[in-house]
Amino acid sequence: MHNVAYSCNMSQNDAPDFLNLAQAAKYVGVSKDTLRRWDGSGKLKPVRRPGSGYRFYRRPDLEPFRLEYRRAEQAAEQSNHLFQTITADIEGNDKVREPQQDAHRAVRTHFETSDESVILQIPVGCGKTGVIATLPFGIASGRALVVTPNLIIRNGVAEALDISNPKNFWRRTGAIHDFSAGPFRAVLDGVDANLHDCNASHFVITNIHQLASSADRWLPQFPPNYFDMIMVDEGHHNVAPSWAKVFEKFPNAKVISLTATPFRTDGTRPVGKVIYRYPFTRAMVKGYIKQIHSRNVAPAEISFTYRNDTRRHSLEEVMALREHAWFRRGVALAPECNRHIVDASIKYLEEMRQRTGFRHQLIAVACSVDHARQIRALYEERRIRAHEIYSDMDKERQENILADLRSGRLDCIVQVQMLGEGFDHPPLSVAAIFRPFASLSPYIQFVGRVMRVVHEAKPDHADNHAFIVSHVGLNTDAHWDDFREVDLDDQAMIKKWLTADEGHEDEGNGESRRFDVGMLVDNEIIGSFINRSFLDPSDDRVLEELLNHEIGGGLRLRDLVKRDQLRETLRKKQQEISSVTSTADLPVQPQARRVQARKRLSQRSNSVVGRILKDLRLSPSGREVGKRNKTVAGRDNRAAVTVLLSRAVNEHLGINSGSRKTPAADDNEDALAALDMLGDLVRDSLGGEEDDA
Repeated sequence: MHNVAYSCNMSQNDAPDFLNLAQAAKYVGVSKDTLRRWDGSGKLKPVRRPGSGYRFYRRPDLEPFRLEYRRAEQAAEQSNHLFQTITADIEGNDKVREPQQDAHRAVRTHFETSDESVILQIPVGCGKTGVIATLPFGIASGRALVVTPNLIIRNGVAEALDISNPKNFWRRTGAIHDFSAGPFRAVLDGVDANLHDCNASHFVITNIHQLASSADRWLPQFPPNYFDMIMVDEGHHNVAPSWAKVFEKFPNAKVISLTATPFRTDGTRPVGKVIYRYPFTRAMVKGYIKQIHSRNVAPAEISFTYRNDTRRHSLEEVMALREHAWFRRGVALAPECNRHIVDASIKYLEEMRQRTGFRHQLIAVACSVDHARQIRALYEERRIRAHEIYSDMDKERQENILADLRSGRLDCIVQVQMLGEGFDHPPLSVAAIFRPFASLSPYIQFVGRVMRVVHEAKPDHADNHAFIVSHVGLNTDAHWDDFREVDLDDQAMIKKWLTADEGHEDEGNGESRRFDVGMLVDNEIIGSFINRSFLDPSDDRVLEELLNHEIGGGLRLRDLVKRDQLRETLRKKQQEISSVTSTADLPVQPQARRVQARKRLSQRSNSVVGRILKDLRLSPSGREVGKRNKTVAGRDNRAAVTVLLSRAVNEHLGINSGSRKTPAADDNEDALAALDMLGDLVRDSLGGEEDDA
């Protein structure tokens, strides 16, 4: 049995994490005398409270002695597990997708000769949940643990693996016909779950925070041999300490991580070796995901000021300048450049809607919450119903916004650190990029949000296309190129990607930032759109993938068509996908422009107030500002600074208090551009007038 010895004393602050003698006896399922005997023999040592000497027991130390724990050990040792005895039709099942069949075959072959952890690289939309549902059969000899990074993915997996659900994966594909013996699954949801549920199940599904949080609620309850297989969804996270705890707890389990991007922005390599990779290109050819097309706004001329120097540059010069981070940041925050991305994305959205009548929607990514609100205003000026969403937003409000998106009440959603892994909404078909990406992985994660197909297994359907819209100055087309090269198995590019030391770039962390530093764009004249498709007709590797596509009856496309003929056909089809060529600005009603400018001025003022208080190191609820400026005495710091900034804005606009509805759109936009400077004046006026009391 286990010997646990602790000679440390227990402090008063530790008490909530410990059980007294009676509580520990009840928890383990033995008498208090048994615990005393275990203490005397050294089998289970308690800790002692200084002074009284009373016994207390750490909950994790008690787990190996619990009756439930011993039952779990017995459950783990049962032979003839369902995964080895049930008949599951997987590798030869036409209803099971190609990547699901191939992944099962690759994992089965690997673990016949090795116990090394592995990675399966499978694109979004290709059925990773189906891979999870099939992998244990014929491979695992015991219970399977499924670990997800968040609740959204956990709930989706639990739904697909619920045999009481008529649309569960096995019933839908015919992989299993007899469910009398399972497979059963337990979900560790923190409320309606216990160890008995896990003992009675074949799959245990959880998210990483529930399983291996600092509270150690679940992990200590499982014996080391409890799981024979661990499947990690979004497996590029598996290097985090919480994941390491899981792998260490179950050292003999077969570990399989599934991800679309087996690379990390911090340069750390995920645990395991890649043994199977299903290309995005093939997934598009099969119709598992949408065919994606890149559209970059290209200025014929751009005029901007940088370090008090105003310059005018051609497209050729822009293509060189975009290698500099200061230029990319300037383009990202420039209202003029944002406006042109907005116009282009709306043009593609409306064209897709008109083509089939399906209500496609748009997703945008911004640098910060302030930036997201600026972008939202630009869309709303053009009668596109939009809303921003961000990670720090109230959860109930997030849910309401997502409900509006799913119901079609929104045309566009602008996200900051949101809607990443596990967010599945097929109507999203236009992705507008308003920020630079430092590395490829987050770029692919964002693009993946528009890859879910509207119509299953119909690669040529007009609704199964998506457009990625951005500005050449953000240099996102460099990621587009890398994405294609890695997907087409360019080993040199893969090595470069894996070993690159990524430089720092604005990663859209949501924090408020100034809009008046660095490069300020004065004017931009759009000359064209730079159009590219992931299935590039000029790339022979793409054509080879298409020619190898099975069309039925044992025939492949190459049996019916020649390479050059296919190239020309693909080129014509892609030209037909979109006829958007006009770079003209979309019309905006003057009233809508004025209303949105006034709204943005009010919203940004709140952020600048927060920055002023941060610069002054003052608490929003304090009263120091009123002491430094008697005209706002009696107000807390946030209210006081809000009044002072409002006065500064009114003075800049040349209006009296209460007259914000009177300025024209140009005046409001000018005040918005000057807002950070006005904030500095307010901050400096408060900086040293009186020491904090």
